[in-house]
Amino acid sequence: MSLIKLASSRKSARGFTLVELLIAVSIVGILAAVAFPAYQDSVRKSRRADAMTSLLQIQLAQEKWRANNPSYTNNLTNVAVNGTDSIDGYYTLAISASSATQFTATATPKSGGPQAGDSCSTFTITQNGPDVSDAAKKACWNR
Repeated sequence: MSLIKLASSRKSARGFTLVELLIAVSIVGILAAVAFPAYQDSVRKSRRADAMTSLLQIQLAQEKWRANNPSYTNNLTNVAVNGTDSIDGYYTLAISASSATQFTATATPKSGGPQAGDSCSTFTITQNGPDVSDAAKKACWNR
């Protein structure tokens, strides 16, 4: 009688069937297919903070510069921390126009970099603050 119990207990402890394993793998694959693009989008949005922070620092530095000089500066080395690179290096910074009363600074994703495919391609700031002149630009600055 103990042999019958031993044989039946071995059958119940065999493990997973192939069908159960395929179902589990397919569920994991579906979850990964949904989660990975959402993760990439979140990372891309978080990297936008690099452009925003760098431009806000340029704006503050421009105001400091303007308080001691007759006009805003075109030279990034006078106002930027890392020269033409943003703080984390995902964007290229530039000051395209400056005068005694205004300036325009931009942050453009580095070509071939991780932000190159971002829908928010260029961030712009002036002496009045971020350029949110249309809905798309406003959405980018709001992340």
